[in-house]
Amino acid sequence: MAHAAPHHDYHLVDPSPYPLISSITVTVMMIGAVAWMKGLFGIEEGNAILFFAGLAGTLYAMGAWWWDVIREGQKGDHTPVVSIGLRYGMTLFIASEIMFFAAFFWMFFEMALFNEARTHIPEISSWAETAAAWSTWPPRGIETLDPWQLPLLNTVILLLSGTTVTWAHHALQVGDRSGARLGLIITVALGILFTGVQIYEYEHILHDNLFFNEEASSSGLYGSVFFMATGFHGFHVLVGTIFLAVCLIRLMAGQMRPEKHFGFEAAAWYWHFVDVVWLFLFAFVYVTFG
Repeated sequence: MAHAAPHHDYHLVDPSPYPLISSITVTVMMIGAVAWMKGLFGIEEGNAILFFAGLAGTLYAMGAWWWDVIREGQKGDHTPVVSIGLRYGMTLFIASEIMFFAAFFWMFFEMALFNEARTHIPEISSWAETAAAWSTWPPRGIETLDPWQLPLLNTVILLLSGTTVTWAHHALQVGDRSGARLGLIITVALGILFTGVQIYEYEHILHDNLFFNEEASSSGLYGSVFFMATGFHGFHVLVGTIFLAVCLIRLMAGQMRPEKHFGFEAAAWYWHFVDVVWLFLFAFVYVTFG
């Protein structure tokens, strides 16, 4: 009876080992990260073996788990009701990502908008030097980037990629598989280009000591927040590029149809989210408060 045809619109998934495997491998990866940076459980500082072992296990569990979801869709288990649930899940995931970036934006806004308030803080120990550094904006010793060079280039790249992924999506909806394939290829290439430009920008910042130097010794929080906000966005671009590349592989394998392609739709949603976050980063971190 367990394998009898269901008489409802829901899909009861088969028992899966991947939730447990993912929990274990992520825990190993995080412990490995601490050991890599500080040393732990007899592992010397600088030893990254445990971290990369956990990372490899996590990537395996992710790939295998998502492949199971793809096979469920191909078997017809993603009924209209299940598809609505998948859309709700992706929507809530993107909403949680918005809250994630809101924290970094607020850290930057708080430092930029209320820097003068730090001049009224009592001079306690070494805090006096930090308060003095933060009494001006940008903080003392910080050399900010020109937003109209590499940041503008990356803005153009992401805006263009937003149009190409939309083109690919609409092409698939009308059955134009060659147009969808070409649009996806261009989008993935633009995502890779964005990552390359950002790596070059980071190399320039670190090589020329724009944020971390002797004069800015009390202003390191600026660089930390900058790299956290833009770096996590760069990580999301990398994830989105992989997401779209998998959709491209599936499209070339003939797995997506005009009436059923939620995997591609979810990837397009995620990519547009990445575009919007970058517009806020460019407008506020690079231009308005830069």
